[in-house]
Amino acid sequence: MKTARPARLLIAVSSAVVPLAVGSACGSVESTSPPAPALAFTVQPTSVTAGAAISPAVVVAIQDGSGNTVTGATSSITVAIRDNPGGGTLWGTTTVTAVSGVATFGTLTVDKVGTGYTLTASGAGLIGAISAAFNVVPGFAAVSAGYSHTCGVTTGGAAYCWGDNSSGQLGTSVAIGPCPPYTTSVPCSPVPVPVAGALTFAAVSAGYSHTCGVTTGGATYCWGDNGYGELGNGSTSPSGTPVAVSGGLTFAAVSAGGAHTCGVTTGGAAYCWGDNPSGELGNGSTSDSSPVPVAVAGGLTFAAVSAGFYHTCGVTTGGAAYCWGLNLSGQLGNGSTTSSRAPVAVVGGLTFAAVSAGYYYSCGVTTGGAGYCWGANGSGELGNGSTTNSSTPVEVAGGLTFAAVSVASHACGVTMTGGAYCWGYNGSGELGNGTLTISSTPVAVAGALTFAAVSAGEFHTCGVTTSGAAYCWGANNSGELGTGSTTTSSVPVRVSSP
Repeated sequence: MKTARPARLLIAVSSAVVPLAVGSACGSVESTSPPAPALAFTVQPTSVTAGAAISPAVVVAIQDGSGNTVTGATSSITVAIRDNPGGGTLWGTTTVTAVSGVATFGTLTVDKVGTGYTLTASGAGLIGAISAAFNVVPGFAAVSAGYSHTCGVTTGGAAYCWGDNSSGQLGTSVAIGPCPPYTTSVPCSPVPVPVAGALTFAAVSAGYSHTCGVTTGGATYCWGDNGYGELGNGSTSPSGTPVAVSGGLTFAAVSAGGAHTCGVTTGGAAYCWGDNPSGELGNGSTSDSSPVPVAVAGGLTFAAVSAGFYHTCGVTTGGAAYCWGLNLSGQLGNGSTTSSRAPVAVVGGLTFAAVSAGYYYSCGVTTGGAGYCWGANGSGELGNGSTTNSSTPVEVAGGLTFAAVSVASHACGVTMTGGAYCWGYNGSGELGNGTLTISSTPVAVAGALTFAAVSAGEFHTCGVTTSGAAYCWGANNSGELGTGSTTTSSVPVRVSSP
């Protein structure tokens, strides 16, 4: 005998017809509840600078089962660190109320370096989400551009260098070969490499073919070329790793120049060492060099000094500028072209906050933010709209208010609002405005970046943004832009993460 099939009833709900299966005794209704809304990272971190705001901002959306944003949702969304390889802390506003189904986290930072961080997103009644893995890399506190190499210090005090290493000026124990695509024997690194010794630096300064740095404890170390004693350790032997400067002095700052170095102690005394054919050591001596620090003559109390190519300048704690050394182009700023082996006052009665000595000229910023330059001006490096040398300070054109300036074969400055401007020679794009045209007045560096500081090298320039990212532009034959290539750029390109 055939078994009768269970009857099927049709129940109308609104306009839809839904089948119900009915058993012989008691029917059961087959129904599927819609899935709970889910969270999704629609903008998530990739590479993050330690201590800097994650950019672009992290965005989390509330989505339905089809992946569409639930535009009416206004839930509170919270993000947190899930995988934490560096032991970091997530700072900023971590809970945000969604607007039209979207929560934007614009103030998040992670404070510790690490590889493979992830974030979670959660909210009441919502399916959570996990971000893709991302790295937190060191942020730079400062960078210094030399002749064909660059060095920087991270916010944690680690020093890195990149570019030419033919004299050991990168200071690294990492094996360095030729930069691609070159196959010559000249060693260089197109990406940052760590300076050996695990020292904690407050600042570093890249010179012509040597580098020096001051630790957070005030000890000074130098590395690289040492033919004239510019490493300050009592010898003339080069060193590919940091060596301590002799004398037991405690320095507040140090500046590496052409083949000499100068520094200011925590008590304001200036010392120099290295090459001295034109009196750039400032100690009044006619000796051609000194492999150990010698005191600058005059008993002045300096706030800072800057070592140029064959001359040096400094600013006292009272804001007076003094220079010494070669003066054939008027780079000492005292109204003459006579060289001096001891400090001479820069004329004009200006009160300076800082000065910078370049190749054959100098620039300074007054306490009011005005830029002044003096000396050679064949490529418009004085920035006053002319190409005429001046042995006295002339004001930089444009009416800009500078926080600092840096000079080499060209000059660059950062305004009080973080804008970068450069002027002078531009054969390799070192002015950063997308051209190779010399300018005798300041031109804005392309990219609309907000800089904390810039540093002018021989044919390239580097700077650090207020978020700790390093950018360079100009010549790159030795990888001094730090991008992993040897391609020159006339606009800022970001330095590879250490």
